[in-house]
Amino acid sequence: MATFQKRSGSWRAIVRKKGYPQVSATFDTKAQAERWAKQIETEMAQSRFIDTREADALTIAAALERYEREISVHKKSYRNERSRLAILKRDLGNYTLTSLRSSDVAAYRDQRLEVASGSTVRRDLALLSHLYTIALKEWGMPVDNPCAKIRKPKLNNDREQRVSDAELGRILQAARERHAELASLITLAVESGMRRSEILELRRENVKGSVAYLADTKNGSARAVPLSSVARAAIGELPSRLDGRLFSLRPDTVTHYFAKCCKDAGVAGLRFHDLRHEATSRFFERGLNIMEVAAITGHKDLRMLRRYTHLNPSALAEKLG
Repeated sequence: MATFQKRSGSWRAIVRKKGYPQVSATFDTKAQAERWAKQIETEMAQSRFIDTREADALTIAAALERYEREISVHKKSYRNERSRLAILKRDLGNYTLTSLRSSDVAAYRDQRLEVASGSTVRRDLALLSHLYTIALKEWGMPVDNPCAKIRKPKLNNDREQRVSDAELGRILQAARERHAELASLITLAVESGMRRSEILELRRENVKGSVAYLADTKNGSARAVPLSSVARAAIGELPSRLDGRLFSLRPDTVTHYFAKCCKDAGVAGLRFHDLRHEATSRFFERGLNIMEVAAITGHKDLRMLRRYTHLNPSALAEKLG
């Protein structure tokens, strides 16, 4: 049975029914309060009532904070995901889980595309969508996913950034002048195809003869990476450290220094991750087959290798004769 209370010019409706939590809401007029109460009583009588009060009160910002504590911290990508969480909190944090509409997400998408790539915005939306999946399946909140029906941004064209031997030589020279370890790290990236994180986690004990053994990789599988004579020489130039690690540099420091070295060398548009792309392309140009390259780089989806492989047409012409 519903009861109504008049408070400072507004009306509060209270619905109590056995087997359901007490629910209430405040309205400008008594007629509005009565209509709402009748709707709630009908839904309860037909066993269709869903209590959305928790989701109605939980802001996107608070939900993302809980998601970070319970979900993000267990991801390998947590360090990178923190900045994405911060952007979503900044732009959508004031909405609640139930008030955020598809049109709001679409507006966010279009605004982000003005400053970020399609791939970046897709990852933003994937994170927001997963928040709603977790809220529904694990937190027990009756929410609809506002990301489900909007158009996803187009993916960027595959990067075709290659670095010539001459350009690499200038970058390495700049690296030697900037930090003692940097040239060895860059050489190892080009020669092995390892990711930045994988190289920085390497310890002396992980390198045995001509193979580097990676226990913890991005895709969760251990792998053994064969090392060329050039890669082994780069490792040999590094001084021994008390902690056993090959490198003392932090990931963000590597990215910052590499950008500086490229600028000093007059090489535009090259990112550190492009060195993995370059290494993969060079493997194919040396005649390795796709399974051999996948074993080195750790790609599980062979189709992904196409994104990293932009073969030098001159090298292909030499093979044709």
